[in-house]
Amino acid sequence: MTATVAATGQQSDTTTFEHRKRGRWLDTWEPDNPKFWESGGNHTARKNLTFSVFAENLGFSVWVIWGTVVTSMGLAGFDFLAGLGKGNPIAVSNALLLTSTPTLVGAALRIPYTFAIPKFGGRAFTAFSAAMLLIPTVGLAYFINHPGTPMWVFMILAALAGFGGGNFSSSMANINFFFPEGKKGSALGINAAGGNLGVAQTQLVLPLVITLGTHIMAKDAAGYRFGITLSVLVWIPFILIAAFGALRYMDSISTAKSDGRSYKLALTNRHTWVMSFLYVGTFGSFIGFSFAFPTLIKANFPDLAKIGWITTLGNLAFLGALVGSFSRPFGGWVSDKVGGAKITMFVFGGMAVTCALIMAALELKSFPLYLISFLLLFVLTGIGNGSTYRMIPSIFSAEAKKYASEHGLDAGDAVASARRQAGAAIGVIGAVGAAGGYLLQQALRLSNINFHSMAPAFWSYAAAFLVMSSVTWFFYLRSSFGIARISSLAYANV
Repeated sequence: MTATVAATGQQSDTTTFEHRKRGRWLDTWEPDNPKFWESGGNHTARKNLTFSVFAENLGFSVWVIWGTVVTSMGLAGFDFLAGLGKGNPIAVSNALLLTSTPTLVGAALRIPYTFAIPKFGGRAFTAFSAAMLLIPTVGLAYFINHPGTPMWVFMILAALAGFGGGNFSSSMANINFFFPEGKKGSALGINAAGGNLGVAQTQLVLPLVITLGTHIMAKDAAGYRFGITLSVLVWIPFILIAAFGALRYMDSISTAKSDGRSYKLALTNRHTWVMSFLYVGTFGSFIGFSFAFPTLIKANFPDLAKIGWITTLGNLAFLGALVGSFSRPFGGWVSDKVGGAKITMFVFGGMAVTCALIMAALELKSFPLYLISFLLLFVLTGIGNGSTYRMIPSIFSAEAKKYASEHGLDAGDAVASARRQAGAAIGVIGAVGAAGGYLLQQALRLSNINFHSMAPAFWSYAAAFLVMSSVTWFFYLRSSFGIARISSLAYANV
């Protein structure tokens, strides 16, 4: 999904811009005009980035909330999750079903949420998408206090939490309009990292608040229900601030229009689907394991419940998303230096090795090795997220230059078309990649049901990562392949 911003009138060096704190519709927006940018456009872009990061961070926080909540629901008196801490196969299966549902819904919403920005404006839609987070949070806070509530009700609430996953695409599409070409990478990187950090903060804050709630009441089912209620309601004030802040202070660009032709071209380009497959391995693994990690730790290492401070910190599950979020910008930076395809190929090889280490940790019943192996896996997914995103514009640019050279076309027009197609492809690739998180969790669930073990799923992951490494080499690193040769030149000139 992509869009173009057409400025009103002729762009010139005399164009200036007046920055305002209050939000408004912007009829003229020329970020690539240096005078326009320096006279106030930069302040307006950064203002919108600030509120966008805040709203998107909350979207991720609500999206991943079920990954932590399910680990305490059995203790809160919900029979369908009883015995999760002892590895009960039914409880583990139900927990993974609840955590994977928001992943699937969030992935499905990413494409329509991208279209929403040109139609409704970034200001209104950011406020709307933030306010929508009230539905799954208030709903969960209510029904968690009714122990007789059937699982299907919580499945609906988990699906509604998927609204938070859709926020990523609308937020990225909106910020893409505000910054000049030379600053888009940094702005989008900050925006994405701010959202990803929401996963880590939720997995840190929720266990702390749940523990606080049980201490205020008692360590019984009622105490756990009170703790979960507090852990959910704590987000409500921030959601209200995000919605109000967006409505009052963010801006909308009236000349931002959807580029349907580029979207159609991107859908018919094989590289869109190759990169979607690779992004399933990187972002799909990041978000899938982020959702499942608290459940996996609790099910595989029940003795941790005897160590109070580890339980209070959610068995340290927040560390996975934290290191994965911080390693994403590094993946983009190192890809600028040596090429995204090379980094991506090695990342997938490393991810296959970490799967073997995780299996060894389970055999040895070693929590330290298990945690270290998973943290290494999360670091690699973060690097891979950055490197794959860096590959997309380079691939489309290289292909366009090759086509223009072979057919005697203007290279400038080809590059401009490639940028639009790359933007469109990113929307599709992001949605497919997020859906990979659902598939990953379902593989864990089915492995647990049919084999009473996670091992088949993890060995399947290892095999899939090796296939993805080979696909990266086949399409983008073979010296005999034209795209690979041109891509290497593109990286050299970054």
